[in-house]
Amino acid sequence: MTVTPSVVAEAPDADLLSDVLKAVRLTGSVFLNGRFTAPFGVISPAQWDGTDTLAHLKHASVFHLIARGECVFENAAGERFELRAGDVVLLPFTAEHRFWCGDPEGFAPANQLVRPGPVPGVGLVSHGGGGEETRFVCGYLESAELLPAPFFRALPEVLIERTGEDPGSAIATISAAIIREVDGEPRPGLELMLGRMMELLFLEVLRRHAARLPPSASGVLAASRDPLVSRALTLIHREAARRWTVEDLAAQVASSRTVLNERFRQVMGMAPIEYLTSWRMQIASDRLRSSRAPLARIAEEVGYESEASFSRAFRRIMGMSPGAWRDGVAGEARAVA
Repeated sequence: MTVTPSVVAEAPDADLLSDVLKAVRLTGSVFLNGRFTAPFGVISPAQWDGTDTLAHLKHASVFHLIARGECVFENAAGERFELRAGDVVLLPFTAEHRFWCGDPEGFAPANQLVRPGPVPGVGLVSHGGGGEETRFVCGYLESAELLPAPFFRALPEVLIERTGEDPGSAIATISAAIIREVDGEPRPGLELMLGRMMELLFLEVLRRHAARLPPSASGVLAASRDPLVSRALTLIHREAARRWTVEDLAAQVASSRTVLNERFRQVMGMAPIEYLTSWRMQIASDRLRSSRAPLARIAEEVGYESEASFSRAFRRIMGMSPGAWRDGVAGEARAVA
């Protein structure tokens, strides 16, 4: 993910948040420019299966930008939200969800309505009964986060930002720029530009969400506001190969072992060393995916004394050996190609 230094500097904890976002390797894209007229009903099927061992290759978070009009949104849990122009909806996991306006006779599968458009990679949809129009621009973020990593799992099922109430905000500015580019003439570099803007939009939504978290919140964003846990996480991220113990980590953050362990569990939902293991697996999986480095070298890079001990840890966390994981990644890449 590429963001400007000025944006990163304003994040809740620039180092911690940047470390996590670099590790999960976000890639943004815009995929749909939709025009719906009342009455209409659309259902978007689930796009990500969290039970898949190789789910990190398929994880996508979806954005819906409401450019015009209004509609009702219902998530997989049956929660309903009234949406209007200026709203930005983020679904960290793409479970099935529905949109409608008026009294539609049924719900059309969204993937059956899409046709090619002039902007590469951005499909067009025109659907509905001919009444008042609701405009959608939809994008997604692909992530390489592993199942044991806690970042996306700490986010709510739905995040909605009401930018119409704050037209001068960064979210409103980025959203307007995305919509403007999608509606304009295709230009060289447009696909890459739209992807970068989706990444910036995601970062801004995270910042605003973090600012609203209550003191009892958990997860990495909550940790970015907790001085003790934030310092511990930053050390883990920066020195993943170090042979950490809870005592060593506590000494580095000027805390007792008991206090650090309890606070870390409260905020992150796991013990410090458990998180260290999951972070090491995140790094290792990326190396397995992006290089042909020998397993022994990768093991050393993430803090294991031998290939055998690394393989045991990897198998315990991921349910398969590092070699099988690498073969599975390569197979997925060949299938996509």
